[in-house]
Amino acid sequence: METQVLKIEDPIRCRREMAEAAERIRRGEVVAFPTETVYGLGANALDGKAVKGIFEAKGRPGDNPLIVHIENLSQWDALVTGIPEKARILAEAFWPGPMTMILEKTAKIPAVVSAGLDTVGVRMPSHPVARELIRLSGVPIAAPSANRSGRPSPTEAKHVLEDMNGRIPLILDGGKANVGVESTVLDMTGEIPVILRPGGVTSEMLEKVIGPVRVDPHVMKPIADGQKVKSPGMKYKHYAPKAPVTIVRGDPDKLARYVEQEVCRLQVDGKRIGILATDETMGHYTAGIVRTMGSRKHPAQLAASLFSLFREMDHLGVDQILAEGVEDHDEGLAVMNRMTRAAGFHIIDV
Repeated sequence: METQVLKIEDPIRCRREMAEAAERIRRGEVVAFPTETVYGLGANALDGKAVKGIFEAKGRPGDNPLIVHIENLSQWDALVTGIPEKARILAEAFWPGPMTMILEKTAKIPAVVSAGLDTVGVRMPSHPVARELIRLSGVPIAAPSANRSGRPSPTEAKHVLEDMNGRIPLILDGGKANVGVESTVLDMTGEIPVILRPGGVTSEMLEKVIGPVRVDPHVMKPIADGQKVKSPGMKYKHYAPKAPVTIVRGDPDKLARYVEQEVCRLQVDGKRIGILATDETMGHYTAGIVRTMGSRKHPAQLAASLFSLFREMDHLGVDQILAEGVEDHDEGLAVMNRMTRAAGFHIIDV
């Protein structure tokens, strides 16, 4: 299969390209497209056979549920049941945007989409290419991130091509995703909403709108073998570059000194060591291949750069990555969630 990449500067002006992508979705094919979070690998959410193509292209385990993307609220009403008032308030506040809500599903959702669960996650993306693709297709689109299973999620079309070349027919190149990590996933089936996966819509933002929100403890620790999950990004090692990742947490100055010493020790053996630093600690490092994720004062910057830096380290051929842990508030929780899973929960506290 030859993978075609179509550049979409404006989805309205690029009508022919968008129409081709929408037709492929209707025919049951898989198409990669940009969202504001990361690139998605989409198929008709109402067609179980088409959705199986997503799992085949990604090499994704079948018990890992997908998120369904919609373009308007009438589609949401047809996909889920018993929408609570808090969910409608959140939709008004944060949709279109990087927030997924999990609710009881209707019979319209094939079992393959929800991994056999009676719930489904739904979100309304804000990226104009994603919105237009759903509108033109005339169906909701099921889509995980457009990478091979376990790899860093793609924030640019070139990342999708690295993982999916020859595995899918079409990639829509809509530029760089600005959020940089997948959507916040919020379980709305209980009395108090529960964050199953943190993202660009933070617990602080949510609580200002609806009051108390809990964070699932498995956001920052492994889930037990055999345990079913309601959200993608919980069960398996995810987001990992080729080189093993170790997270170093603690006071920024102390952890930077530890990382510098560790790099010098590892380089004696001829290893190429990558360092994911922050603006505040960049000046501490004289060894290793150093890249900054951004400022600790602006955790949204850290989130936006993390996956692209993982892929850059792949291209640089490093043997190991030492990543600075950051404060787990605001978007920092999403950063630490992705980092810990990429590292297989290998964390050093200094």
